[in-house]
Amino acid sequence: MDSALKAVQMMRMAMLASIVLYVLVAEFVGAKPATAPDKIIFYALTFVAVTTVAITMALRRLLIAPAAAALATQSSDMAMVNRWRGGYIASYATSESIALFGLVLRFLGFTLSQVAPFYLAAFILLLALAPQRPTNELS
Repeated sequence: MDSALKAVQMMRMAMLASIVLYVLVAEFVGAKPATAPDKIIFYALTFVAVTTVAITMALRRLLIAPAAAALATQSSDMAMVNRWRGGYIASYATSESIALFGLVLRFLGFTLSQVAPFYLAAFILLLALAPQRPTNELS
């Protein structure tokens, strides 16, 4: 369980760092299109990002919570450890996709102030979804 927790924490840190890299790449390397970007794309990706947050929460409820409950009583169950780790990886991947939507929008010509909520939402979501060691103690 300790190695799974450490792996998930390292993955989370790497994904947090990658969001910072997305911002830097978009600002310093990104080409600025000559024409104004289409607002429909912005609204569509905003809708997809909001839906992605809901999917992330559902993944946590469907994959992580049951596995954590099972691991609280039997921490050596490798199937549940893998499900727990996979749930975190899936929720981090969906969270990271929100930052990628911001990166795509930035390359399409939207301003940093328009895409900053995508970066911030992904960063905050990854911060909030810190892995927790399964315990059988009541909070």
